[in-house]
Amino acid sequence: MAPHRQVSAWRPRIPGVVEVFHAHFTAYAYPMHVHDVWTLLIVDDGAVRYDLDRHRHGTPHDTVTLLPPHVPHNGSAATPHGFRKRVLYLDGTRLGEDLVGAAVDRPDLRDPVLRDRVGRLHTALAQGGEELEAESRLTFIGERLRTHLRPSAAVPGTPRSDPVLARRLRELLDASVVRGIGLAEAARVLGAHPAHLVRAFSGAYGIAPHQYLTARRVERARWLLLDGVPAGEVAVAAGFFDQSHLTRHFRRSVGGTPGRYARGASAP
Repeated sequence: MAPHRQVSAWRPRIPGVVEVFHAHFTAYAYPMHVHDVWTLLIVDDGAVRYDLDRHRHGTPHDTVTLLPPHVPHNGSAATPHGFRKRVLYLDGTRLGEDLVGAAVDRPDLRDPVLRDRVGRLHTALAQGGEELEAESRLTFIGERLRTHLRPSAAVPGTPRSDPVLARRLRELLDASVVRGIGLAEAARVLGAHPAHLVRAFSGAYGIAPHQYLTARRVERARWLLLDGVPAGEVAVAAGFFDQSHLTRHFRRSVGGTPGRYARGASAP
């Protein structure tokens, strides 16, 4: 098989995320190296073999790997056809240095829920305009990682009801439909922990904050289309990242594209 190397990388507008890195390698080996940030890794196909702190490790498909900063490691394919991986590099605001020792001892975490959450986060990060969803997902990923590495810090499974905080967040989202607001900013404004903020809202209204904001934007787009605003101008006016961002959510919510909706709205 001829060597294959395909990589993509970008820096999203998410606090704490230094880089998103996707790669597909068939014949490649990383030399021993270090990062000054946390490396959160999932493998979608194949497997990676690596050494960390002079111990051999591997990353089968159902594993989430967390490599701590400043600890040397390498990496190479553990299967003949190579591997496909998705990586997040996170700074110290998401995971503290107090977790480094535990991550060195147990970098590979077999946790299907965590694996699913990391995959969904990558999906959100690959789609422009989903910053609130990505921040929310990353907050709960960080919480679950800390639970693995420091079990005494586990968060109780039953969230505390807080309808007042939920209502305040709803009012904040209503005032930020077009501009948008990040989870970290909302948490600062309301003086609450991000994870508690999301839990309180979801518990009170049965919908996540990012889903609520998207629904309000779709609704605004519908009214603009009914008012005769050209479909090409509605995306930005309704708070979406671009036309494809609007179309994706509009089709999911309404059952058709904005253009078709506008044409139907003009009929008797």
